[in-house]
Amino acid sequence: MTETPTPLGTRAEHVLVTGGHGFIGSHLVEALAARGRRITVLDPADPPPDLAVRAGSVRHVRGDVRDADLVRREITPSTGLIIHLSSLVGVDQYLYDPLDVIDIAVTGTRAVLDATRDTGAKLILASTSEVYGRNPDTPWAENSDRVLGPTTADRWSYSTSKAAAEHMTFAHARRYGTRATVLRYFNVYGPRQRPAYVVSNTVHRLLHGDPPLLYDGGEQTRCFTYVRDAVAATLAVAGSRAAEGLVLNVGSERETTVAEIVRAVGVAVGCSVEPVLLDTRTAFGTVYEDIPRRVPDTSRIAGLLGWRATTEIEEGLAETVAWARANDWWAGQSRGERNERGVAR
Repeated sequence: MTETPTPLGTRAEHVLVTGGHGFIGSHLVEALAARGRRITVLDPADPPPDLAVRAGSVRHVRGDVRDADLVRREITPSTGLIIHLSSLVGVDQYLYDPLDVIDIAVTGTRAVLDATRDTGAKLILASTSEVYGRNPDTPWAENSDRVLGPTTADRWSYSTSKAAAEHMTFAHARRYGTRATVLRYFNVYGPRQRPAYVVSNTVHRLLHGDPPLLYDGGEQTRCFTYVRDAVAATLAVAGSRAAEGLVLNVGSERETTVAEIVRAVGVAVGCSVEPVLLDTRTAFGTVYEDIPRRVPDTSRIAGLLGWRATTEIEEGLAETVAWARANDWWAGQSRGERNERGVAR
């Protein structure tokens, strides 16, 4: 039976969002502020220049989620909801700085969990479809096996660290009664995304007059999820008692090859440019391995909360391109393309 999510309630008037200046986090902060929530954002970075919130609705705290004392100070008795998004994300980061990728996910999550203990606050942990690794049996349900490559391949550092964060979250919930839900996001894209992912990178390159990149022929498939849909799922979970104690996939059900999405971005931008083919073994060496298919089974969240991704790729890309053209600050960002030595390309 589908549960109707309830309002966040008076105890959730104060919401802490770690990583709230990042891609998904900034959109969540806007949505929470529009609903009248009082928000604290803990993030080492500045807020995006176009963050649209009511004056006084958001308190910005510059800091590292691994700072346990800082995290403990910011999770107060009035904090009703914690959305923990802080992480170092992106293949370029996995290859360039796997130690920080692991440390932020593991140490940061432990700091949040320990500070949450005995507060009664609800925790939403942002996880990832990367947790499933390269399991060939798709679509992936939340209890599907994890199939990963060797630990010598830095590619799997994010997957492993996020899985460890999930383990800690559920162990904490069993031992201390923490109310927690884990969300595994699938290939979220949209405005403000760092231009180091297939959609954002292709938009960025085409708007700069550069040809798009296509890794290993582009026959890999993904289910691209517009950020507005990911935010809607997160807010639905925030208002749901039934979601507590669960892992939920958050993703589109439309499977698309990477080559198709690159062409679709070209249509949205209004130009047709042949991509530059990139062989990942040559470019990155053995530290990188790709995932042939990444497809979610979203029946659990659909049955529980009635949520499904509703934004078609064409609509989401059109909005993303329009936003990119209107925000010069994003156009100036580095694309995060690196070679096997971690040097920016």
